[in-house]
Formats: sequence, C-alpha cells, structure tokens
Amino acid sequence: MGNGGRSGLQQGKGNVDGVAATPTAASASCQYRCIECNQEAKELYRDYNHGVLKITICKSCQKPVDKYIEYDPVIILINAILCKAQAYRHILFNTQINIHGKLCIFCLLCEAYLRWWQLQDSNQNTAPDDLIRYAKEWDFYRMFAVAALEQTAYFIGIFTFLWVERPMTAKKKPNFILLLKALLLSSYGKLLLIPAVIWEHDYTPLCLKLIKVFVLTSNFQAIRVTLNINRKLSFLAMVSGLLLESIMVYFFQSMEWDVGSDCAIYKSQDF
Repeated sequence: MGNGGRSGLQQGKGNVDGVAATPTAASASCQYRCIECNQEAKELYRDYNHGVLKITICKSCQKPVDKYIEYDPVIILINAILCKAQAYRHILFNTQINIHGKLCIFCLLCEAYLRWWQLQDSNQNTAPDDLIRYAKEWDFYRMFAVAALEQTAYFIGIFTFLWVERPMTAKKKPNFILLLKALLLSSYGKLLLIPAVIWEHDYTPLCLKLIKVFVLTSNFQAIRVTLNINRKLSFLAMVSGLLLESIMVYFFQSMEWDVGSDCAIYKSQDF
C-alpha cells in the first residue's frame, strides 16, 4: 500500500549547511503534507553526515511532519486498514506510488470473477462443451465491463457532487486527478473478494457485505483526506456516487446484462 521505513526516505530530504544538496519539493504539485494538520511542507527530514536523520517539525502544529517515514511498511498498512487519516496523508502526499492503474484493473478482475463465479453457480446449462466454454468466457468479459461501468458511474457521481458544491466553500476547485488516485488506492479492499470466494462457507454473503462496507469506509476517508473537507461533505459525495451507481445497476438489470440482484454484491440497494 505504501513505501515506509528507510525505503521511502529518498523523497523527503532537505538541505543543510555542510551537507551535500538533496532535492526538495519545489512546486505546489509536489509539496509534501504534514500528516497531523495537513499543512504543506518543503521537506520531510534532513540527512546529516553518517546517515544521521532528523525529521522535520511542522511549523503549524509543532509535530513531526511525517512520523511514518521511519515506520515499517507493515505498520503503515495496518494503520491504513484502520482508516487513520495520518496514514492516508502519508501514502497519498508523501510517497510516490504509481500502481493506481494496475490496482484498479486487478480489483475489477476480482469483482468480475466473483460475479462470473456466482453466475456459473446459478446456471444449469446442457449445451455442448465448446459452446459452454465460449459462453463462460463471454460472461466473464461481460461481468468485467459491467463492473468497470458501475465503478465509473460511482466516481462520476462523486466528482459531480464535489464540482457543484466545492466552489461554494473554497477558492479553488478540487484536484480530481489526485482524488481519482486516492479513490483507486482506497479500493484495495476489493482484493479480499477472491479469498472470500476461495474459502467458501455459510457466512460468505456476510463477508462480502463487510468487504463492501470496508471499501466504502476507505473511500470516505480518502475523499476527506485528499480534499481536506469535513465528514458531512465526504459522506454526501459518496452517497451521490452510490446513487448514480444505482441508476447504472438498474439499467443493466433492465437490459439483463448483469447477474441479477441475487448474485451481484456491489449494488447500492444492498447497502
């Protein structure tokens, strides 16, 4: 999820007299953030001779700008799973992660596989083997497309609400590119869909609902941290996304493209 510990230190070095110059954040697009108060910072730490490091203190809150640069990645991941705002700020602002696209595709594959698996489990087909294999392959592609379109509708609903509301409370419009990356990263909980299917048991439907709640909670925290807005606006933005996703789900059901309300788990009416 994030690059913690000493492996992530290379991106936050500052300049000190008598020490070789190291890069700092030079523009607003690459400014670091204090994980406690969300204020911008030019550096995360300073590197003295012989590997002696000193974490930068935030001028606003007088706390370390980013304490997680000395933490093990496992600890950072645990804090992110617990939806701590500090961990989210560390991952989103103070690390360089470029796995958004790959993670999105993999999560969609997991969701498509779950829907496809539930569809095959509910169908009893007596067609020839070759026809069955072709139909099953097409069903998987269809489930992937449906999952991708529903997620797109969810994101568009969030962006639309923030675009309409945000200018009323702030001088600048939200950074949708950064928000999109945050939403993609915070959807990592969908990876749990595959273990839930593999370890099938009587409580699988409950597990799937808990996974959905976890993903939505992570998305909620990502919106709040990325845009530095209050919980109410974050919640309303997420609800707007779910409403638009509901419309998309209803459309697919009316066209009989989806697996049906008994199989698909990411339905807003089940939320």
